[in-house]
Amino acid sequence: MKSVLWVLLAALLIVNVYAPARYSYSAVKEEPSKNDFFFGVTFGGNTTSQAKLLIDKVKDYTNLFIISSWEVTANETLLTEICNYAVDAKMNVIVFFSFVFYNYTDQEGNDLISGPLEKREESLVFYNYTHQSDSIYNSSSWEALGIDPFHMSWLNKTRERWGDKFLGVYLYDEPGGKQIDTGFWDRMAFGRNDVWFAEGNITAFRNVSDYSEAANLFVRSVYRSGSMQHVINSSIPDSISSPLPVFTADYALYWFDYLAGYDVVFAELGWGHSETQHIALCRGAANVQNKKWGAIITWADDTPPYLANGEEMFQQMLTAYYAGANYLTVFNYPIVNPYGSLTEEHFAAMERFWSQIHAFPRSMLVKMEGEVAFVLPKDYGWGMRSQEDNIWGFWLPDDASPMIWENMNKLIQKYRLKLDIIYDDPQFSYAVKYSKIYFWNSTIN
Repeated sequence: MKSVLWVLLAALLIVNVYAPARYSYSAVKEEPSKNDFFFGVTFGGNTTSQAKLLIDKVKDYTNLFIISSWEVTANETLLTEICNYAVDAKMNVIVFFSFVFYNYTDQEGNDLISGPLEKREESLVFYNYTHQSDSIYNSSSWEALGIDPFHMSWLNKTRERWGDKFLGVYLYDEPGGKQIDTGFWDRMAFGRNDVWFAEGNITAFRNVSDYSEAANLFVRSVYRSGSMQHVINSSIPDSISSPLPVFTADYALYWFDYLAGYDVVFAELGWGHSETQHIALCRGAANVQNKKWGAIITWADDTPPYLANGEEMFQQMLTAYYAGANYLTVFNYPIVNPYGSLTEEHFAAMERFWSQIHAFPRSMLVKMEGEVAFVLPKDYGWGMRSQEDNIWGFWLPDDASPMIWENMNKLIQKYRLKLDIIYDDPQFSYAVKYSKIYFWNSTIN
């Protein structure tokens, strides 16, 4: 048996050197540890029957079900039914909220609904919980909108109902990417769920003058937003009784997502972007800040069938898993068939992947963890999807961008999945975590 393993490890080392982002092996049964890895799908439907159909389809080769439907998370009965069914199927659950409804029945004022736009933005984004007179919501404001703010009471029952099978809250979506592309991290919510912001101009970042100010504003505004605080801060009246882990998915600014309070960020793999680069950015942020990270396989493009084919998806799964992801999920939207967007070839790829990682858990194999770091300038919020990408959603690439881009790609070519991309930040000690460190302005041959 030892000789077989040595042959396998030698073969994997060759794969690592010549094609480290793609893997393929045959099976020898060995179980990964119970809490080492969570793998599953998102659910974007709006009925219990749709959810049950998908759960029954994947329950034998997944252990994670992410409810990502606004219609479901706005309906207490429906949300509870689906969570119950998933947990009964021995799956773990994460629930997406684009906005956590909470109720201040004892507060005075109703500034968010009736005040001027600038004041309402300030209340939402910079609400200071030491000044309770600056209230956001009360029972009459929710009643006027026809909404029952059940979220806090529901979240406070999750541990009692489902124990550690309820993993936490997926809050907002793509805050870093939205910041880069629109200039405000929660812009997509406005005009959709937060009806009082419909057609309004977002001016929270209107006076930002430099990168550090933009970074501080992004981190502070996400962290201090009402929804985030009510999930992580049990000292606030009418909030969570015990803090819950908070998740999101993103395609930019992973480092700053973690600073803003997220426990886990899923790097989005898709759209033809470099999987190695996005893993390096997300994993590096998690590694230095002592957090966990994951990956979500999203669309290959914005036309049907949206997702990559089964073989491509299988390789993406293996890449994320052997790079050390703690979580991996497949984005399953829009609803174009009874299961969502996933087809039989995708389900076959997922089942094959599940068998593969049980045959060869990463504990048996050559590690693909970050061993080398590429250090970006402090607060340099560049989207990095291309040389022309935005910085913080306000600035074009600057004089440092060409050197950063060139050096990053040299290091990706050399180290592949052993590279982490991190930020120069004095509050974190990263030197001890890496065998070799390159700074953004290093001369790299």
